[in-house]
Amino acid sequence: MSIAVLGPTFQNLAANVHKNVSDIYYIFVGRSLGYLGGSVLGGVLFDSMNAHLLLALSMFGTTVGLYGIPWCKKSLLLTVLMSVIGASMGILDTGGNVLALNTWGAEAGPHMQALHFSFAVGAFVAPILAKMALGGSESKDLPVAEKTNQSVLRSVPTASAASATSALKHHLGADFLWSYVVIGTYLLLVSFFFFILYSKGSSARDKSKASLQKCMFAKYHYALIILLFVFFFCYVGAEVTYGSYIFTYAKVFAEMKENEAAALNSVFWGAFAACRGVAIFCAACLYPGTMILLSIIGSAASSSCLAFFARYPASLWVGTAVYGASMATIFPSGISWIEQYTVVQGKSASLFVVGAALGEMCIPAVVGYLQGKFHHLPVVMYTALVTSAMTVMLFPVMYKLANSPGESDLKEMSESEDRKALLSNSGLNEDEEDEEDAGEWNEADFEVIEMNDTLRNSVIETSRKIPGDSPAKVSLQPHLDNVLRDSPVVAGGSPGRKNVNVDREKND
Repeated sequence: MSIAVLGPTFQNLAANVHKNVSDIYYIFVGRSLGYLGGSVLGGVLFDSMNAHLLLALSMFGTTVGLYGIPWCKKSLLLTVLMSVIGASMGILDTGGNVLALNTWGAEAGPHMQALHFSFAVGAFVAPILAKMALGGSESKDLPVAEKTNQSVLRSVPTASAASATSALKHHLGADFLWSYVVIGTYLLLVSFFFFILYSKGSSARDKSKASLQKCMFAKYHYALIILLFVFFFCYVGAEVTYGSYIFTYAKVFAEMKENEAAALNSVFWGAFAACRGVAIFCAACLYPGTMILLSIIGSAASSSCLAFFARYPASLWVGTAVYGASMATIFPSGISWIEQYTVVQGKSASLFVVGAALGEMCIPAVVGYLQGKFHHLPVVMYTALVTSAMTVMLFPVMYKLANSPGESDLKEMSESEDRKALLSNSGLNEDEEDEEDAGEWNEADFEVIEMNDTLRNSVIETSRKIPGDSPAKVSLQPHLDNVLRDSPVVAGGSPGRKNVNVDREKND
């Protein structure tokens, strides 16, 4: 809301500092530079201080900037306040993503989608809020003077323009004030809740340290961070470029009326916001990598359709809707995806945000320059195609690097192989020992059998020497049967051997 409210109230800001709209373009530059600086600063601070305190202070700084803008009468001071708001937004974007990952961990997918869906909701609500705050004062109080002054502004000197805008300022000042006050008060309330979390001692820094202890960096951690930086640079740059130039393209190349061109622009952002809302539920059942794959396939197909078949109205409308829906989930899904393979610290998240901010700044500027040089070419459509091709090529490379085994994985694999080898060797040794034991018992059993045969033969010979049915024959025969019954014939155990020894002693 704090970012999107600038557009509808831009003319009021210019009137408030006694400047023309074309003379205060540098406030956008100040906000962008502040956003980049805040993203880098937030990445450093997030790793060294409490996350809830950092986010509370960043939103409090945004509140101060929003409260001060309506009363700002100097363009330089307005630029400074815009830089403060940009820096606070950069800290919030960096810290919010990392805080969501540290809070919900592996289940952060739906929460990350909801976090980025809130940006789309705020961008949708802010113009409506500004329009309600401005009300009908422009049309009711000065319906004729407004149009007259707009025509005069094109022909009279700057001093006359300043006097004309100062006349309008008194009618629009109060209503213009309330839109910033409402948004600033809302942010002050949210920052108050973060101060409460900080006072309760809930620290995301401890959770971050715990996650660092549990997780390990990927083998190609820095390569993944750089590639994702380029990935977000292309994606966000293409998103902002298409959303910014589709209105002009529809009027110039498609020869649409102004209301039709505005409707086409609304279709893009409406599909973008709706798909981010649906992605909250899809993230609960789909992996982040799957969502990225579906998104880049959809963006590649739709951008190809727009680049080669945009002259057909149906292709333009359908391609715009599909392209907006495909671009919706890439950024939050990308952060959730990289968190599965490596540790995402504050500095890493700041690089993602900086890449997105640079893409938002550079690609639209380059497209605007090229479109001025080549009037007959639909540069915006070709830019969408080229950036989609870049994301299609980058993601498989990142996926390959992310799934390559790291040093810890290689150590675990080698240790598991050593364990298997030791277990197999111990198993072979046990088998060899069992075979040796079985061989010893077989030899003992054969000795017992030979001994029994010898004992039988000696008893028979002795009985032959005794005439008749002598008591010796009668007494020896049962004893022989007992010995043969107790002794084992097959490999059994040691008790048979012990019994034979005892019987031998008895016979002796």
